[in-house]
Amino acid sequence: QPQVVESGGGLVRPGESLKLSCEYSGFTRYVAIGWFRRAPGKEREGLAIITSGGSTKYSPAAKGRFTVSRDNTGNTAYLQMNNLSPEDTAVYYCAGVATHSSVVIWALFDSASWGQGTQVTVSS
Repeated sequence: QPQVVESGGGLVRPGESLKLSCEYSGFTRYVAIGWFRRAPGKEREGLAIITSGGSTKYSPAAKGRFTVSRDNTGNTAYLQMNNLSPEDTAVYYCAGVATHSSVVIWALFDSASWGQGTQVTVSS
């Protein structure tokens, strides 16, 4: 059974950085990972995608400040977040979907395996 588990959230001050981890297991060989967040009172927002081959895609909210990466040997994906602001406060989720496609769209994650989320709070 596919599983994903996020970790690394916490309380940081504006301007600081944070790196989230996503451990995934139980998938077939090829897995695309997506990072999302849901802020209080807002809809879920896509941030970044990394394909099984390492191609990446970012939403406007993430581009320039966030970097997605993965360690295939350890079945772990990461989201490096820099220059955080209070507007980044949210529960952050990762999701995994079994695909070897080099073109992965956000909608594909509607049927993905999701983690429980990790809280990120940015406050002075």
